[in-house]
This record gives sequence, structure tokens and C-alpha cells, in this order.
Amino acid sequence: MKLPVNHFKHAIRDRKLQVGLWTQLGSNISVEIMAGTGFDWLVLDTEHAPNDYIEVYSQLQACDAAGTTTQPLVRVPWNDKVMIKRYLDIGAQSLLIPMVETVEDAKAAVAATRYPPKGVRGYCGAPRASKFGRIKDYPFVFESELCLIVQIETKVALSNIEKIAAIEGIDGLFIGPGDLSADLGFIHDTKNPEVLRVIEDALRRINAAGKPAGILCPDEALAHKYIEMGFNFIAVGSDQGLLKGGADALLAKFR
Repeated sequence: MKLPVNHFKHAIRDRKLQVGLWTQLGSNISVEIMAGTGFDWLVLDTEHAPNDYIEVYSQLQACDAAGTTTQPLVRVPWNDKVMIKRYLDIGAQSLLIPMVETVEDAKAAVAATRYPPKGVRGYCGAPRASKFGRIKDYPFVFESELCLIVQIETKVALSNIEKIAAIEGIDGLFIGPGDLSADLGFIHDTKNPEVLRVIEDALRRINAAGKPAGILCPDEALAHKYIEMGFNFIAVGSDQGLLKGGADALLAKFR
């Protein structure tokens, strides 16, 4: 067997726009439906969603079952080598690491995804990631399809963008507008003019550093603006938001 191709990794490397969606419901059924829609990528969120290891396992299977090239990105709860190892072993090829603020944080994330001597990832002989041992050379080739995205969410992280982007093994930088707006003093106000100014400046610096930039933006008009500005990958909504919005709209037609 051969290692699955990570179309998302190659697309952002080539600066091709990738439109994605956040999944927050912790449901393999939701993930299969959304993957079948044809989004380029889906975040399987374990930081702020009621989602855990076994649920993510079934959601990775659901992405495969959808029959599209949708790439699942597992957002781990924290930059923790044990959690990262576990999600890699069950087949995650793309990871989103929250709250990366320093060069040391970024290097730790990279090390957690690599086997020794490059890193500290624990070795398993036949994980799901290797198709249970059927990809015979998995430990030697998995890095070619591994995509590691780190989140820039604080003022400290902003000050270290160029240094973080320069770390080998970092495939992209993702602006987290929610936590960033909070750290800037504008919690729950991601469209505050000062927040927008900071995001635009961060995008400019990420692009200048030669790395793809991503963001979450459920506001359609602002999302189009971000795309025009040069974001390479953007999540334009969530399964939870679609369900709530659709349900509210349907009920409003009858009341």
C-alpha cells in the first residue's frame, strides 16, 4: 500500500485557495456529510468542541468514506506531544496546533510529529496511519504528506511570526481571530477595526516570510475580503453554525 496523498498540503504549498469548514458537533455523520459536500478541508476540533480520541477516529473514517479529497485537519487540544502522537497514529495527516507563541513552541510541535532522531514521536509498529502495517515504509515516508499548521492567537505570537515561520516543518500559520481579539482587548469583537488592522498586518508578514496563511471567518463578505487580501486557506463556517442557522430560518417560515 502507498501513503495517502495530502491534497491540502500540496495545494497550500502551491498557494491554491482552499475553502474549509469547522466541525464542532463531534459527529462522524456530520463530518461525512460535510466531506461529501466537497470542502477542501475540515477541522475536526478537539480544543473547543465536545470531541475526543475515539470520536475523531470515526470522523477520520467518515472523511475516507465520503469519497472526496477533503482533508481532515485535527485541531489538538494543546501543543502536547502525547496527544499529537495519538492523533497521528490513528491517521491524521494534518494537524492544527493552538496557541503557538514562541520559537520553542513551534519547535516542540515539529518534534512531536517526527520520529527520532528528528523528533520525539513515540514509535508504533502498525498504527492505523500505516494502514495497520501495510504501508511498509511508513516511518520513512510519512513526513512527505504530513501538514503541520500552527495557530497565531496572541500578541506574543504576533511578535514572533517571522521566527515561527522560519522553523523547518511548519507548513502554514493560521490566525485565530477569536483568541487574538481577546488578547488585544476586544473579546467577542473579531471585526473591531483594530483587530482587522492587526490581522491584515499579520497576513502581510506571513506572506513575506514565504508561508501559507489561514483564518476562520464565517462572515461571507469579510471572508471574500480575506481571500482577496491573500489568505491561502480559509474556513467559512461550521457544521454547528449551519445547523443552527438552517433550523432558525426554517422555523421562522412557520412562525
